[in-house]
Amino acid sequence: MKTQTKGFTLLEVLIAMSILTMVIVAVSSTWSGNFNRVRKINFANNVSTLLERKMVELETKYKGKPVAEIPEEEAGDFGADYPQYRWALTSQEFQMPDLTALLTSQEGGADEMLITMIKQVNEFVSKAVKEVTLTVFVKASQKEVPYKITTYFVDWEQDLGLPGGAGGGTTGGGGSGSGSGDAGGGTGK
Repeated sequence: MKTQTKGFTLLEVLIAMSILTMVIVAVSSTWSGNFNRVRKINFANNVSTLLERKMVELETKYKGKPVAEIPEEEAGDFGADYPQYRWALTSQEFQMPDLTALLTSQEGGADEMLITMIKQVNEFVSKAVKEVTLTVFVKASQKEVPYKITTYFVDWEQDLGLPGGAGGGTTGGGGSGSGSGDAGGGTGK
């Protein structure tokens, strides 16, 4: 006579439990990975927004002013809304490369007037252009990670100082030129 058993054997229960465990592990690792990606995206968004906001604020603050008024160093924070973020500004004169050696090394060399003009243009650019680097520092775990962006402020009113009365432009004062930056890993300029 056959006896019918109702229910599951121990082996069937163990196989079902192992399948359920694998599914739970797979779902939890996917969820954890997505959570980390969302956190990193939010972090990168905060950094880029703060860099942009502060750079616009600086451009507005120094617009129409001579580049000499831009401080060499300035720092601050973003208030209670972003306690783990702070910013620092550094500026320096823009240095044009000296092209006289290149011109004089060519066959026939360069005439004295061209060399003098290049030196005057270099002096003008160093007085009229200022390189400004804005860095946002983020406290992450035990260290601070820097993110930098660089732009150039131009004083359009600066006198070129060429003989014959040629002077600077007639439009508004200092403005900013094109910028370049890096918002990842803090390896900008």
